[in-house]
Amino acid sequence: MMYLARKIKELDRRATRLARGLPIGADLEYTDEVTLGDALIGRSEM
Repeated sequence: MMYLARKIKELDRRATRLARGLPIGADLEYTDEVTLGDALIGRSEM
């Protein structure tokens, strides 16, 4: 993961990690708005 973060930073882009509420491999189509909103608001830099 850190390798990708370095490569993205070299491209002058920002990589973030979702905060909580979404398990790995979750289908966003079935995620409710509140859970998705919380995950996006609380994201952190990688």
